[in-house]
Amino acid sequence: MLSKTAPLSDWLAWLETLSPTEIELGLERVRRVLSRLELPRPPHVLLVAGTNGKGSSVAMTDALLRASGYRTGSYTSPHILAYNERIVVDGNAVSDAQIIAGFEQVEALRDGTELTYFEFGTLTAAVIFAAAKLDVWILEVGLGGRLDATNAIEPTASLITNVSLDHCDWLGDDVEVIAVEKAGVMRDGLPTVFGSRDMPEAIAKRAHECGALLLRAGVDFDYQKGDGVTWEWRGPGGQLEMLAAPGFIGEFQIANAAAVLALLDVAGLMRKIDSSLINNVLPDVSLIGRMQTLKIDEASWLMDVAHNPAAAEELAATLTLTATSGQLVAIVGVLDDKDVDGMIAPLTRLVDRWIALRADSLRAVSANELARQISNITDMACLVADSPAHAVEFTRRRASENDRILVTGSFFTVGPVLNQLTTVSRPKS
Repeated sequence: MLSKTAPLSDWLAWLETLSPTEIELGLERVRRVLSRLELPRPPHVLLVAGTNGKGSSVAMTDALLRASGYRTGSYTSPHILAYNERIVVDGNAVSDAQIIAGFEQVEALRDGTELTYFEFGTLTAAVIFAAAKLDVWILEVGLGGRLDATNAIEPTASLITNVSLDHCDWLGDDVEVIAVEKAGVMRDGLPTVFGSRDMPEAIAKRAHECGALLLRAGVDFDYQKGDGVTWEWRGPGGQLEMLAAPGFIGEFQIANAAAVLALLDVAGLMRKIDSSLINNVLPDVSLIGRMQTLKIDEASWLMDVAHNPAAAEELAATLTLTATSGQLVAIVGVLDDKDVDGMIAPLTRLVDRWIALRADSLRAVSANELARQISNITDMACLVADSPAHAVEFTRRRASENDRILVTGSFFTVGPVLNQLTTVSRPKS
């Protein structure tokens, strides 16, 4: 174990040495350590799985519950700028000291059990939440569902936002196969909401096999867009009208919000949630790196972590609806298990200039290789940036008024570029 005075950065570096693999699916290791921790559980544990929209769904769920008077803890991954973003109590990222104390408690009872970085962090979040004596834990599934570390913590209700192709090396290259993994969050007799109207057959099959109560979008709950500004929702507990859209950019976020309301409804957490509360809360919900806009000099920067074809399609749709008179420049970095063609193709007709950047991960595609692939896909030149600082400096020098710079492809691309932008835009003392 590290010394008592070791900073969080040392702990995080040490965690990366505990397992020979970055990802190792399976629940046995986490369950073993979790049982030793003997943590008290809250009245409600909400598990949020799916391919896209998990982070925004967790954020909306957390905000609505806190506005209703519940004390909440939310656990998400990966982070954008700081590890503390992953563990949030009552709307605030926890301190370095709290995380280190949680790490120490897990390490004291690990007894040699090999844990990955994510598994260690998941157990630490549970330690911190238990100590805070919260009403609701909201846990975002990291990868898949069935064998993800978060699934070792028994939920009282769950949400599967949608299912599309992603992490194919780990989950399979077929939507039905991936759906089997996502469906692993279901439990006998407990409700699971499926948030997309397009549901794989494997979801219904698994619900029938395990006896879960499945609520389907378009069947058991639904939503309808109104006059372009408002929307309405119906669910098991009733109907809500004249609802304000979520603060996130993108029409698809209404579908995410509708699924969140269905989750809260079937979990018995809607008692204080009405149209007025929703309209006071949802428009102000935001997340770093998800359709996040920044104005730097004369240009607008859009940060979005879209890292699979389905997310890229939604991103392209949003860019089309919010087009400006200037050029669109895309700074892209991806991991080596991603479908580059599927991610780039939806953006081809919209992007005027491409810049390839190596994402800040050992699993990243090199900038030169990514540039080659982008050029082949788009029939356009793709520049290569040596670093986030180089990408930002190069783009800023050439940006004109009304230009928009898109940064996308991975959390490990958006984070470093956003950090660089924050540095260059900070006023000098």
